[in-house]
Amino acid sequence: MTERGLDELSKAEKAIRAYALCDNCLGRLFASLGFGLTNKERGFALKTVLLMAAYAYPQGIVDREIVVKLAETGFKPALAIAEKESLSIQPKKCYLCEGALEELDELAAMVVRALSEYEYETFLIGCSFPQDMIRREETLWRVLGVDTGELLKSEITREVGKRVQRITGKTYEPSNPDIVAIIDLAERKVRVEPSPLFIYGRYRKLARGLPQTPWPEGGGEEPSIQELIVRPIVEAAEAEDALFHAAGREDVDVRTLGRGRPFIVEVKRPKRRRLDLKRLETEINERARGMVEVEGLRNTARDMVSKIKAFAEIARKTYRARVVFREPVEEDDARKLEEYFRKVQIKQRTPLRVLHRRRDRVRVKTVYSVKAEKTGDRELVLTIECQGGLYVKEFIHGDSGRTTPSVAEVLGKDVESISLDIIDIEEYLGSGSGEKEGDGRTARH
Repeated sequence: MTERGLDELSKAEKAIRAYALCDNCLGRLFASLGFGLTNKERGFALKTVLLMAAYAYPQGIVDREIVVKLAETGFKPALAIAEKESLSIQPKKCYLCEGALEELDELAAMVVRALSEYEYETFLIGCSFPQDMIRREETLWRVLGVDTGELLKSEITREVGKRVQRITGKTYEPSNPDIVAIIDLAERKVRVEPSPLFIYGRYRKLARGLPQTPWPEGGGEEPSIQELIVRPIVEAAEAEDALFHAAGREDVDVRTLGRGRPFIVEVKRPKRRRLDLKRLETEINERARGMVEVEGLRNTARDMVSKIKAFAEIARKTYRARVVFREPVEEDDARKLEEYFRKVQIKQRTPLRVLHRRRDRVRVKTVYSVKAEKTGDRELVLTIECQGGLYVKEFIHGDSGRTTPSVAEVLGKDVESISLDIIDIEEYLGSGSGEKEGDGRTARH
């Protein structure tokens, strides 16, 4: 036997003399040694070698202590010798796993029962341990100088995962699972953590006076865009709740038309994952009664939430504004606006109307073009193409000089009223990447 082999065997002997270790826990101390062996097989082999050195036929027991220590772990060959030699043996629980590795089938059955309420194709097993169990393993490794071991947690989760995969036919997926089952060893319970679903779409807001998010309690009678879209999705997924992530927002009196505004619903703890998204579109639209319409629902990945929000700050948006001035306007005013606003940078201090909830700072945004049509003595209809994040109302009326240049500043005319619609929002080009539409599966890359 090599010097390395003798050293590891010496560690195994030292461990067995000091602690009652099951085959798995002894073998796991040397998990990185050998090939094609389970920890249980390693432990059994090490115990066999130790027993061979401790008992020689016909001389009998050479090392009584080792035979007793091995028998106390339930090692059957040592138990047979102990019986033959009339040794009194008191079986002991494994010092490290406390018998958990003898209950892998039972733990797997607990996981399968806990997951039975959920739809999933991929899963991951987690495990929580009593602190004293963790400390015992750390101490043992340190005392023996072990650098070849595997953590108890890794063995339990791997072995239970194999069993659950065999029973359910589902796929063990460590990186991006549909669901995670966490075994609490102390309580012998299983906690289930379904991964959220992320559903991408675009909404059109067809009614004025409709907020994007719910009013503060008692603040309004109309539902919000969020409620109209999220509630049917939560019900269909049998989920606990959902978060609504929109690519920007419009004022309560502004409609969003055209292709609509991108959004993602993050569905929390869904029991159903295979949603019929086309049917869900229809249901949302019918229940919204003409206030909101959604289209293009499809499953997407978690990272799309941050991407669509970041893109909203730079995406091109097109607005149609019906502007009434306090004095008459001329055709020349329309031409003047079209000539002036050609890829112009606009400096905006935080608008007075939102200064109570947002930090006062200067934003620089681009207006790419303005088309203007005179539709009344004091009225112009403006089509404004601009960068996301521009406060369009303030761009029109100037906000007491806090936005410059503005439509009011260029014309030298005060604004009386503005009726505003969003008629197009640029699509984030990555929004379709790696997604499957309507099959209820989260995209994987």
